[in-house]
Amino acid sequence: MTRTLGAVDGRLDAAALFARSVREPDQFAAIYDRYFVEIYRYVSGRLGRDVADDLAAETFLVAFRKRDRFDPERGSVRPWLYGIATTLIGRHRREETRRYRALARAGRRPQDSESYDDRIADAVTAERLGGWLASALVDLSRGDRDVLLLVAISDLSHQEVALALDIPYGTVGSRLHRARKKLRNALGIDPTLDLEEESNG
Repeated sequence: MTRTLGAVDGRLDAAALFARSVREPDQFAAIYDRYFVEIYRYVSGRLGRDVADDLAAETFLVAFRKRDRFDPERGSVRPWLYGIATTLIGRHRREETRRYRALARAGRRPQDSESYDDRIADAVTAERLGGWLASALVDLSRGDRDVLLLVAISDLSHQEVALALDIPYGTVGSRLHRARKKLRNALGIDPTLDLEEESNG
């Protein structure tokens, strides 16, 4: 019986586990176990829960099939998985845009979920976005929206976003600044307001 290393030895990092899965495919289960929930939350936040299961699972299927191409020199497994998920979301871009436009027309505000777990999972989901925010998001360019939502939903660092999207570090900062400025303008917040997170990265 082969043991799943990530579950037995918490000290083994994801990149080493990922590399080992090339030779021992069953080791990939530990990567799945470690990252599925956060990838699911990200996809759910972009497209809603109705497609999140399928796209999150597809993210791991693509990662499994391409695991021999992962280059640990470029960074950790986490941003690589987010990059795959963002690419898959890109294929559903029209659906995301339609959802945001429909929410904007409806003018709904976020609703309370029934349980604590649901509130966490739905905190920023496309299904729960108010029309005011959905309208602002739909007006962002694809690149600006990707950067903003990787940071807002998944709390990725600038470096992780750069790795996930395969763009320069400085571009992440520029896109994030531009997206936040557009959101502030759209939401009627003073665009000159110096928000604390603007300077974090």
